[in-house]
Order: sequence, then structure tokens, then C-alpha cells
Amino acid sequence: MGRAFFRFCFWITGWKVVGKKPDLPKYVLIVAPHTSNWDFFVGVAARSISYLKSDFLAKDSLFKIPVVGWFLRKIGGHPVNRSKKTNMVDQVVELYHQHDEFVVTITPEGTRSYVPKWKTGFYRIADKANVPIVMVGFDFANKQVIYREPFYPTGDIDADLELILSFYRKIKGKYPEKGVR
Repeated sequence: MGRAFFRFCFWITGWKVVGKKPDLPKYVLIVAPHTSNWDFFVGVAARSISYLKSDFLAKDSLFKIPVVGWFLRKIGGHPVNRSKKTNMVDQVVELYHQHDEFVVTITPEGTRSYVPKWKTGFYRIADKANVPIVMVGFDFANKQVIYREPFYPTGDIDADLELILSFYRKIKGKYPEKGVR
């Protein structure tokens, strides 16, 4: 029922998935621009339509809300305490080592507001776990969820981030002024 329902929702609203999820057992999937709460719903629908099984990280306060916390865990959510430094990168890398198949979805902006500099945990996770990064963009202007082919971090974080940002600069979030510049 879920996949058919989400396909119907995309069809009736004019959304479509462009590209496809990679046929790889492990990768870090990054989603941007993250400008609205609607991103979550678009992402859950696209994940189902794409037959993608992925976990995701979200702020821990959401998991403290009755029913919401249960639901988020049920669909693959992991709480993150953003108020203190933790070894989250190493914890997620360990999950890659423990599983034959594992995908985690991360929003590098870390918030729905505009940020001039992204958090780099996603990059460090991919580099340490030796898995590729898959970019997915939520383009509200064209009603598309766009998959880009995977790439492995080269170790040159500045050059790799520029490659990533150049992909996302062309994609308009729900609120383009909060998007990637």
C-alpha cells in the first residue's frame, strides 16, 4: 500500500524521481537543499518509490515527542544530540562495519535555515567507512527528486565539497533563499 500510495501522490502533484538509486550495498546519501518541513515528506515518498531502505539522523528533541519518536524510529530514524560534541562520525562508521548493507541519509546543512558552511560529518563518515556519497536533490521548482551518480571522497575535502555544492546550486528548495549558494 505505501509505495502505490506514494506513487499516486507524486503523480497527482506532478512530482517525479529523476535518476535512480545506486545498486550498491553501502553509501552515504545526502539530501539538499533542506529548506522546509516538506522535505521530510517528499523524502519519505521518494524513498519508498525508489525501493530505498535507508536510515537517517534527526535532532533528538523530535524523538521525545510521544508517537512522533516511535514513528521516526520505526522508519529508520536515529536521534542526534546537537547540543554537545559526540563521536557521531565514529558511531555511524561502526554501523557500516557491522552491516553488509547500510545506507544513511543526511542533510548536510543540519537545519532548514540557510547556512553558509555545511557540516562535514557526512563526508568524514563516507571517507572513514570507505563508501561513496550519493547526492539527492529536492527540486521544488521542477517537482523532481534528482539522484546523482555515486562518487568516492578523494580526501581533498575542499575540492570534493565544491563538486557537491556545484550540483546543489542548480536545485531550488521549497524556499530558494535558504538554499545552497
